[in-house]
Amino acid sequence: MNPMTLYMVIPCYNEEAVLPETARCLREKFAALTESGQISADSRITFVNDGSQDHTWALIRQLCTDEPDLFCGIALSRNAGHQAAVLAGLMTVCERCDAAITMDADLQDDPDTIDRMIAAYYEGNQVVYGVRSSRKTDSPFKRRTAEGFYRIMQLMGTEIVYNHADFRLMSRRVIEELRGFPECNLFLRGMIPLIGFQSTTVTYERRERFAGESKYPLSKMLHFAADGITSFSVRPLKIITNLGFVMVAVSIVMFVWAVIVKIAGLSVQGWSSTLCSIWFIGGIQTLCLGIIGEYIGKIYAEVKHRPRYIIAEFLHDGEE
Repeated sequence: MNPMTLYMVIPCYNEEAVLPETARCLREKFAALTESGQISADSRITFVNDGSQDHTWALIRQLCTDEPDLFCGIALSRNAGHQAAVLAGLMTVCERCDAAITMDADLQDDPDTIDRMIAAYYEGNQVVYGVRSSRKTDSPFKRRTAEGFYRIMQLMGTEIVYNHADFRLMSRRVIEELRGFPECNLFLRGMIPLIGFQSTTVTYERRERFAGESKYPLSKMLHFAADGITSFSVRPLKIITNLGFVMVAVSIVMFVWAVIVKIAGLSVQGWSSTLCSIWFIGGIQTLCLGIIGEYIGKIYAEVKHRPRYIIAEFLHDGEE
């Protein structure tokens, strides 16, 4: 059996501090895999520059110039976001590879896991998910919020692999099927399981970030979580409906109670209960409107059919 042609897709946003080390580690890994016959000499490492504001693209361009038989570079016209950058890389290399592995540039995902991913691919798996064996490197706050995110996604009915981010191997067939998902609200962790095909997981210990700063502060994590829930589940809308029925039932009970108290001559005017009721019902209504607004906003974004990303440059085999 001929060795597979493997392409790595690595999104980069302001990664000049870590990129040289990432290139070195993956260079050594690809050399070992090629020498052992696990991948072909046509395999490539593709860095996707997601509108970086530092010297990330200059470093990628230099790598492609110095080693055009190993490194490729894709420059997006602007910052389109992590998920769009991953998708842009996959769609660009799809016709050139047998399988592709997506991995972040910060070296927190262990490159040695690639060997086991390839072995699982040769066993017939079309998708191989990299799953964290533990979260010891996370702060207590991040650990709890991340675990809560996966639990909420599962409660909302979204099929998602627990403790899996975007470190995965996909066959060319799976990437081709991914083209059939045209939505602009991208949440690849939920989209890939929907494609189906035989899949498996490999566990690994996530490392500390080699250099640079995390590109996912709390605000982005919350936005990402909201995107994941609203892109793959309508259960929040059903919760609003059920909440509406509960509020109606409570209001009927309160109306009956008010009438009984009035007839019995026991009614006492007070502002505390009235004020609390107004604030509580007003808060519920505002929350419900906000959830509905999230869905309407996503519908608005989808119906415009704007491109999810624009590729400004593609460096491959020394050509632009």
